[in-house]
Amino acid sequence: MGEGLLASQFAITAVGRAILGILMDACPRPEFETARFELYQSGNFAKPMDEGVSLYLYRVAVNATRRNLTPRIAPDGRRYRPALPIDLFYMLTAWARTAERQHRLLGWAMRTLEDTPTLPSGLLNHHALPEGDAFRPDESVSLVLEPISVQDMFNIWDFARHNIQVSATYAVRFVPLETLALETDNGPVQTRLIGMGRLLES
Repeated sequence: MGEGLLASQFAITAVGRAILGILMDACPRPEFETARFELYQSGNFAKPMDEGVSLYLYRVAVNATRRNLTPRIAPDGRRYRPALPIDLFYMLTAWARTAERQHRLLGWAMRTLEDTPTLPSGLLNHHALPEGDAFRPDESVSLVLEPISVQDMFNIWDFARHNIQVSATYAVRFVPLETLALETDNGPVQTRLIGMGRLLES
């Protein structure tokens, strides 16, 4: 991966595309021959697909457990500021014309993702954008089913309260956002000067 192609540019997109790519590649056909797999924004829920699976990124947060990372050192010795580790929170929704097909599609999708708890760099980069890889060879992220409260689910669906669908929520842990900003280094202290102040009288 070239110096200008870092996870910071494509990581969030690559993760979403990778999750949908897993489902697309494993889709049981011809049972769901016409199923679509798409990233959704809130506006898409007003006119959803007839059949398939949508993935909606509803929250992004800093990963507090690994907040203080060490600077990245390039092969030429340059030190870059530490990566920003983030967690991504998704809502996965199955769509179909009948409740039974919707339930079958959701059950299959959840089982498929449960069988892929770790997304390695090869998988993530396979679904990255054409500009280049999004993750380094030694990087991976974890995908976990993370249920939320009924109230939180209703809050997410507030924009489409008349079209609430059964859904599953997931968290993708520790997505590193790299930077090209160099770490400031003033060098070691050589001499310490201590000055005495004067009290000025009015």
